[in-house]
Amino acid sequence: MKNGFLTAVIVIVVMLAVAAMFIFGSYNGLVSSEENVNSKWSQIENQLQRRADLIPNLVNTVKGYAAHEQSIFNEVTRARENLIGAGTVAEKARADAELTGALSRLLAIAENYPNLKADANFRQLADELAGTENRIAVARMDYNNAVQIYNTRIRRFPTAIIAGMFGFEKKDYFQAEQGAKEAPKVDFGTESGSN
Repeated sequence: MKNGFLTAVIVIVVMLAVAAMFIFGSYNGLVSSEENVNSKWSQIENQLQRRADLIPNLVNTVKGYAAHEQSIFNEVTRARENLIGAGTVAEKARADAELTGALSRLLAIAENYPNLKADANFRQLADELAGTENRIAVARMDYNNAVQIYNTRIRRFPTAIIAGMFGFEKKDYFQAEQGAKEAPKVDFGTESGSN
């Protein structure tokens, strides 16, 4: 009788230990996955902030050549402020699309001002903006991939039970607004240097 009771206790303890290891492992895996999503999101925010920091210099450079284009300057400034003030992923995506459109219109102005296109400061800022746009695209892709892995993980059984117990919630993808699929065009060919 003692051996049967002892065996039952050992089996129960082993089962509890296995269950505890599963719970701890699942929880820690979910934490790691969520932190990966948060890290990727911070990279998007870093690149959006870098772009927002470039914009005042770009606007001021364009203003020097195209002072009468005040409405576009106001639009870019407002869009930049909206992006900086956005809190959620959806708000950031909307504000990013708005800013991308405003920047496209600002950069289109340069086509009307050959001296602006030849300005070294403008060309450097435009090149930095183009590089930043590329980094934003990569950061978005990395973030969305991390969100996909995380969201899949919290929905799979039996990890979904652990996710529900500990409050792990679905993350939003960073999706571009309709019509905002293209980055601003910042290619100002070398022929402008002779103007």
